[in-house]
Amino acid sequence: MTSMAPPAVPLSFAHSTPKTHAPTSDERLGAHLRGLRKARGLTLTQLAEAAELSHPFLSQLERGLARPSMASLERLARALGTSRVELIAGSEPPRADADAQPSFVAAGAGVTGPYAEGTARLLAEGPRRFEPLEFTGSNPQPGDHYAHDEDEFLTVLEGSIVISFGAFGERTMHVGDSVYCRSGTPHRWHSPDGSPYRLLIVKEVVHGDGADDPTDV
Repeated sequence: MTSMAPPAVPLSFAHSTPKTHAPTSDERLGAHLRGLRKARGLTLTQLAEAAELSHPFLSQLERGLARPSMASLERLARALGTSRVELIAGSEPPRADADAQPSFVAAGAGVTGPYAEGTARLLAEGPRRFEPLEFTGSNPQPGDHYAHDEDEFLTVLEGSIVISFGAFGERTMHVGDSVYCRSGTPHRWHSPDGSPYRLLIVKEVVHGDGADDPTDV
């Protein structure tokens, strides 16, 4: 008896494993931007106008197809009520052990960059519910008021500051003084005499939906 070979499997039904790749830093940054924008209830057009960027360029940024300059990143940070440091941190690769081990950042390490009228250093890595920041400055003049969706805690570690809350007035804070700002509270601070100061700032982390939405313009 002649044996018959099994029928060939049509190519269209052949099993194949979809190709995947780890997100690039540009793609992670884009997803982070999109999540923040959606969490703040902004469309692409609204954020592009607020940050003085073109709609097509912002769309490319969110899809990881373009890389922003530091100036563009600063404009986006201000429009989103956050900082360049926090946006850059959003492009960090996730740690494989993020859910298993504590996040340790050595003195002098961590993402560092401009924040308001000074410099901030991020004190944690990997996924987190809070954004702990060490802020240093010496600005004798206040900058713009910031108001964002996250609650924020601030304590003075060194020096003194004058902190303003817009219509809620202002207050001088010294070492050991703390303040808790609820979502939407405008605030800014400066040194009363131009002397250096250091703050610990802890903010909530906004977790927005970073998925693409074809109707989102």
